[in-house]
Amino acid sequence: MNASTLDEAVALTKKFTSKPSNEELLKIYSLYKQATEGDNNEERPGGFDFVAAAKYNAWLALKGKSKEDASEEYISLVNSLSTKYI
Repeated sequence: MNASTLDEAVALTKKFTSKPSNEELLKIYSLYKQATEGDNNEERPGGFDFVAAAKYNAWLALKGKSKEDASEEYISLVNSLSTKYI
């Protein structure tokens, strides 16, 4: 089963039967945020919230990538991961 739209790809991630690696999860998260919201303009998380900081940095690294390109990469990534996790 391959997704062809962002919504289909999001639905496909919900069918994963095992959890992707943290690196894969960060890539999924950052591409989704870039595809749906564009560049990261949020405040950097403070303190010792390392998960929030990792997510922030992963999204920030995609600055300048168009929503369309991020969406295409997200769909492609989810499709490739689905062969491993479904």
